[in-house]
Amino acid sequence: MFLHIDIDAFFVSAEQRRDKRLKGKAVAVGGRSNTEIFSKTHRCTRVQRENDGAFVTPVFENDRVRNFVDYFCDDDGKRRRIRGIITTASYEARRYGIKTGMTIAEALRLCPQLIVIPGDLAYYHRLSHALHRFLQREIPAVEQYSIDEFFADPSGWVETRDIYRFALKLQYAIKYRYDLPVSIGIAPSKWIAKLATEYAKPFGILKVDDIDAFIDTIPIEKFPGIGRRLARRLRGYGIGTLGELRANYPLLARWKRPGILLYKRVGGEDGEGVAPKKEKKSLGISRTFDPIDDASELLRRMLILARYLTLLSFRAKLTPSSYAMSIKYKAGFRLKAKGRFVRGFWEAELK
Repeated sequence: MFLHIDIDAFFVSAEQRRDKRLKGKAVAVGGRSNTEIFSKTHRCTRVQRENDGAFVTPVFENDRVRNFVDYFCDDDGKRRRIRGIITTASYEARRYGIKTGMTIAEALRLCPQLIVIPGDLAYYHRLSHALHRFLQREIPAVEQYSIDEFFADPSGWVETRDIYRFALKLQYAIKYRYDLPVSIGIAPSKWIAKLATEYAKPFGILKVDDIDAFIDTIPIEKFPGIGRRLARRLRGYGIGTLGELRANYPLLARWKRPGILLYKRVGGEDGEGVAPKKEKKSLGISRTFDPIDDASELLRRMLILARYLTLLSFRAKLTPSSYAMSIKYKAGFRLKAKGRFVRGFWEAELK
């Protein structure tokens, strides 16, 4: 049996942890792309990447501004605009329809009393790292999937009959030590355990013994790895639930390896284990800023990002063999470039 441990509304829970007055209130953590690194008076900022995982991004230590007005508001001399998006919302805030990705301005219209806090990514990284270390002491095999999610395999450590009791003990130990609420999914496969966690929230535990019965009526969009595009494609074939997907093996088999892998994951037959140390396949960094029409300034900003990325690669003792650059314009057009690293290539291309 596998465990999937997910911190409930992590960024908000982290803020409530250090300010108890926020508990039980409609609270959201917001973010916006910090462009301070592009300032011509800016000096090199410490950048860290203590955590690994599919959705764990690098953090600049100066990304933190506590004041709402200074962080989220832009004043162009005529009017003040609230910028930024919601990254995490408390369950009290979600009752008003507030969700991740919503603009802060829209969230405040839905809930005028909403408390919006600028995100402190360096703090969240440290807290995530501490929890990861704790889990490694409690369970032999732990894999960090994202900044607030972990897979664990207690096989040979905990008897199957005791797995629910072990998860309950773990849940309350995390709450006691770190004052963080977590939900835990338990299942014979890691991806079904992750799916189970979604139905255990908030601060719950769900153990799945019969996979076919559990997944039968669950919408396909709920399964990890089925995004909007794939969901539209599946629904075009009349497949709307995971049970219907499992009943259409011939269709998935025509999609070859990706389709067969999806079929096996949904049925808990993939055989994938927990990978405490995974080979890093990529490393990236990005920033969003208002449109600019100065090509030399755009090049300067790309060079700054490239230097920080080089620093991260050096610290991680990685030797990249290829690179990819992408520029997304306001109209939605995206310019991409790919290539291999060759001695002198960057100097030759970017002069």
